[in-house]
Amino acid sequence: MKPEKETEAFSGPRRTPWSGARGLDAVLQGWRTDRQVWPNIVHDAVTPARSGVFAPLPEGLSPQVRDALKRRGVEQLFSHQAEAYERARDGESLVIATPTASGKSLCYNLPLLDRFAREPEARALYLFPTKALSRDQEESLRAFMREAGLGHGAITFDGDTPGDARRAARERAGVVLTNPDMLHTGILPHHANWARLFANLRYVVIDELHTYRGVFGSHLANVLRRLQRVARFHGASPTFILASATIGNPKAHAERMLGREVALVSESGAPSGERRVLVYNPPVVNAELGIRASYLKSAVRLTSDLVRAGVSTLLFGQSRNNVEVMLKYLRDRFVEEKLDPSLIQGYRGGYLPGTRRATEAAMRAGEVRCVVATNALELGIDIGSLDAVVCAGYPGSVAALAQRFGRAGRRGMGSLALLVTSSAPLDQYFAADPRALTGAPVEHARIDPDNVEILVQHLKCAAFELPFEEGDAFGDVPVENTTEALDFLTQHQVVHPSQAPEGGRRMFHWSSDAYPAHHVSLRSVGWDNVVVIERGTDKTLAEMDFRSAHTQLHEQAIYQHDSEQYQVEMLDLENHKAFVRKVAPDYFTDAMTNVRVSVIQEDQGAPLGPALHAGLGEVSVIEKVVGYKKIKFHTHENVGYGDVRLPEMQMHTSALWLTVPEAVVRNMDAPRPAVIDALRGLGSALRTVACVGLMSDPRDLGRTLGSKDEPDGPPRKDGGVGFDPTLFLYDNVPGGVGLAARLYDQREELLLRGRKLLESCPCEDGCPACIGPAAGGQPGSAPSGSHPRKRLALELLAALGVAGVQ
Repeated sequence: MKPEKETEAFSGPRRTPWSGARGLDAVLQGWRTDRQVWPNIVHDAVTPARSGVFAPLPEGLSPQVRDALKRRGVEQLFSHQAEAYERARDGESLVIATPTASGKSLCYNLPLLDRFAREPEARALYLFPTKALSRDQEESLRAFMREAGLGHGAITFDGDTPGDARRAARERAGVVLTNPDMLHTGILPHHANWARLFANLRYVVIDELHTYRGVFGSHLANVLRRLQRVARFHGASPTFILASATIGNPKAHAERMLGREVALVSESGAPSGERRVLVYNPPVVNAELGIRASYLKSAVRLTSDLVRAGVSTLLFGQSRNNVEVMLKYLRDRFVEEKLDPSLIQGYRGGYLPGTRRATEAAMRAGEVRCVVATNALELGIDIGSLDAVVCAGYPGSVAALAQRFGRAGRRGMGSLALLVTSSAPLDQYFAADPRALTGAPVEHARIDPDNVEILVQHLKCAAFELPFEEGDAFGDVPVENTTEALDFLTQHQVVHPSQAPEGGRRMFHWSSDAYPAHHVSLRSVGWDNVVVIERGTDKTLAEMDFRSAHTQLHEQAIYQHDSEQYQVEMLDLENHKAFVRKVAPDYFTDAMTNVRVSVIQEDQGAPLGPALHAGLGEVSVIEKVVGYKKIKFHTHENVGYGDVRLPEMQMHTSALWLTVPEAVVRNMDAPRPAVIDALRGLGSALRTVACVGLMSDPRDLGRTLGSKDEPDGPPRKDGGVGFDPTLFLYDNVPGGVGLAARLYDQREELLLRGRKLLESCPCEDGCPACIGPAAGGQPGSAPSGSHPRKRLALELLAALGVAGVQ
């Protein structure tokens, strides 16, 4: 759909009478008197400041660590830090789940350094989800160890670590900081070279536990099964300390991740400053189509007010493309106002490590006033004290929103947390009831480490690392399941069972020439990123994961980097390179994709009412980029289209499907295309309520309308078109993580809640908050001969027997 051109009031630079005022209070007061801002504030609440709960430094703490703390000005601990220290000192594995900026790092650094002071040969392994976070923690940990007079050393071991540093990590480092991918491919398969680390391994720290969910978390749980197996082989039984931002099930998630019981430390003793929480819903600019003003430009306008007033601000975008667009808009405003555009920096995946670290350092030093970032800055990287966080769009979960809001006020001072909602259904769902957002329970993190495809892959890796003895269990996997899987690998000649000695048991040895860990990606994407190279200079600008390259690096795409534009001249997928040339267009591009779902196997099925059929099973999802739109900067008008010719991307996953008989479609009092369009809108409503009900990120749940049966099959005897239209809601990760199965169990409630959403929405013919843009015509009524999607969707539900909702 081509968006309406917005008025200058919503798109251009704006100077207000209070623009020269400084500080957060001045900005808030200016917004309150601004008729373009305050009427669109749909939620204004204050989270009160909270005083701290303290505990004295533990009596048994080693003197040198105690002195190091006092030199840092730490005379006492927060209560949760003291509790974590005591549990870890006693060898109890635990998970710390306290808010952002509550001092979780000290919870695991303190028992570690105390152990080092008493046991010079002790070793520890730290796991972080990103390289940047590992490097950030390395610097602070090494400084702490120097102050305590400890010579154990700490070093980051990742893909950027040079050869001599890698040898030092293996032979001398007391703490090895790494990421799951490097543990998986670079440490565990070579554990004999790391014998000193594993033999003396006392602590394993896993930070940012909440990020390990879905497929990535399921893979990591199996990597940890392998880690514990290797540690036992070398005679160690380490204590695990896990740290997480607020999630709904920290203890259960940690226990599922480790396969063992852990203690929970969740009562934070850290003080927090007052936080002002605002939700801004952009005004409607086209009532007939339900189109609101651009949330990106609204976020930019509000952020520029903050930055201009000297308020240090972090602006979060939902995607790399959104970040680059907002970065360009902010810098353009500063140039027009003759301010220094370098005060605003971008931060996202794909930027080279040196660029990201320079931005982090500049933010800590106060040299940068605003950073525009993706979720790469959700994590605990130290970027100093911030006064405000602006989220351009709901990030998909309450947990992620809380994590982003927590980046401001990190020194206990007052702060602003501002959510600018988009026209997406879930955003509008919460804009209509923002108290449901701020008072909603935090989502649960879900993993499925026993997913057969994932489990078998890691059994291969584990067999390569150490042979299995018949009757061994793999972590908490039952012995019979482990044996069955090993027999399966034996049949495929991947492992070889030795002849059992008299009265003994067989041993399963790795027998393949392949190196298994190199063929197992923890993130279910290709190992090789696509490198972005500038033509003319041969300079490497950035890198991008293989899947995202299809939508952002196709030929003729405008690739945005550090608020500058480059046109993609060639995408060489075979060699994982994209060649770009710097240009100065007045538009950016947005890829259009087509998704097709085919049922591979139906595991469960049941009727829903007199006509509708619900199914659950394995599906194939084929995604293909078919074209792109050219979108003009600032006005966001569509100014052209282009074709894209790239291969399809296929994924096997789990899905819930709802099949509507063709006879029901033909019996509706509307043309078939209108009914199908209404059914597509109904799918949008069902996905919205499904995400709310599951407390899941919308990006984890895909939706499409297709056919359960092949559309090219033989003609039907009843004169139908050959297939019954089917709504699919599928796990948007390979193999699935159980979302579709839970939806199948809740299928009746799902339909009732979907109808309730449509009925309770105040729009007449449909809007982004419920079913999508309404049919054309005047507000409140449909033009002659049209069939409003919302009304038709409700009639369709009634025809399917879903009626009478209160």
